[in-house]
Amino acid sequence: MQGNKIPHKMLSLDPFSTWLGIEILECEIGRCKVGLTVKKDMLNSMGKAHGGISYSLADTAFGFAANTHGKYAVSIETSINHIEALEEGDFIVAESVIEKVKNKLGFNIIEVKRGDELIALFKGVVYRTQKDWEE
Repeated sequence: MQGNKIPHKMLSLDPFSTWLGIEILECEIGRCKVGLTVKKDMLNSMGKAHGGISYSLADTAFGFAANTHGKYAVSIETSINHIEALEEGDFIVAESVIEKVKNKLGFNIIEVKRGDELIALFKGVVYRTQKDWEE
């Protein structure tokens, strides 16, 4: 399967990301950009977006980009730094670019932005299996 088609297949099989309203904005081999709009049911008790929202968006971008090379790839370690709070109606974007690939491991830093403003930094390590994505 062509790498840039894999994220679209993954999204079609991903009820959680679909439920969040994640959309694929751009993708190519080694890179994927996704976005979502913060909805009322994504807010925490302080009226701000729950931290899991930006985390989930970044994690989805990370997973989609890691799989564009045609092999199943799964995260083995992730972390996030929350920099700015998010409001209902904010449109946020996460872009994952493969930073470094070492045989079976890939290392990524994903920026989450609201417009040009950096709102979170996500770091991930992915394990690349030998299993191929099929049509």
